[in-house]
Amino acid sequence: MLSKPFLTTHEIAELLKVSDATVRSWIHEGGLRAVKLGREFRVAARDLEAFVNAHVTSPTPKPDNET
Repeated sequence: MLSKPFLTTHEIAELLKVSDATVRSWIHEGGLRAVKLGREFRVAARDLEAFVNAHVTSPTPKPDNET
C-alpha cells in the first residue's frame, strides 16, 4: 500500500483529504491505532489500511466468474 512503515498525522490527513485534527480525533477516540513518540503520533501503514477497510460502506464486489 505505502512505501513508509509509519506515517505522521499530517501525512495521513493529506492522503485522506481530511484535517490533521480529524486524524488526531480518530486516534484519541481509539478508532485509529497509533504510537505516541514524544508529542507526536505515528501510525503504521497496516493500521491505516485496516482503519480505512473498516470504514468501507459497501462490500467488495465479486468477480463475474464467482457465484
